[in-house]
Amino acid sequence: MDDNEKWKGKPASYNFTEDEEKILDQLGLKDGTSRRKFLKQISAASLSVYASSFFTSELFANTMKDLPDNPKVLLNEVKVNLRVNDMVKSLTLDSRTSLLDALRERLALTGSKKGCDHGQCGACTVIIDGTRKLSCLTLAATCEDKEITTIEGLTKNGELHPMQQAFLNHDGFQCGYCTPGQICSSVALLEEAKNGEASYVTEDLKNIETNLKLSEEEIRERMSGNICRCGAYNNIVQAFKEVHSGDDKMPTWEFATKEQMEKAKNS
Repeated sequence: MDDNEKWKGKPASYNFTEDEEKILDQLGLKDGTSRRKFLKQISAASLSVYASSFFTSELFANTMKDLPDNPKVLLNEVKVNLRVNDMVKSLTLDSRTSLLDALRERLALTGSKKGCDHGQCGACTVIIDGTRKLSCLTLAATCEDKEITTIEGLTKNGELHPMQQAFLNHDGFQCGYCTPGQICSSVALLEEAKNGEASYVTEDLKNIETNLKLSEEEIRERMSGNICRCGAYNNIVQAFKEVHSGDDKMPTWEFATKEQMEKAKNS
């Protein structure tokens, strides 16, 4: 009798370890027949999950432009005309669709990033009617006929926006994931300074002039809603200063003095 015949002659329970025996007993699978049936079902389920990746890969690989404009099945269906980067696109959306998802999934404008999806990181920042907005917290249905500008729309005739060029000049990024939101926020901040809009660190709220020249403290405060996990904040501030005030010199950084630390603690 060869080894194969000896193996076939072994009882079914011989193939299980002691731990496996305990688990199968707890599942109520006492005899060998029910155990073999159970294992066959598990194997079939595992195979179906594995095979599904082959059957669905083509579907998931489709580009956004291949998606239909008018899906057959939508909950709370609404039609929205979105004015994005000087173009008008009519979309049929679920009324709960965020502007970020509409931009990325329906218009293939993937420059705006989905970071936290809770309005806390600023990676999804776009400009709506000249004001910076968090697109992950903005419903696409509320943007009917509003002027939306994404990172893709800042470039004109193949020329980078001055803020985009400044970020390159000063290495205002590392991994680059937050950069589109940082740049859109910076561009909108330029307009806020021109309009004389106040911030948390504005000293005199009663006498605010237009065309403000923002201090470094003001810039950091006004840009605090855009998080850079890589920590390129100093370079981002300097990039903004180049466009805002023409100051393109990198400052000499020093350790804070004891007095400065005490002031910071008490502020």
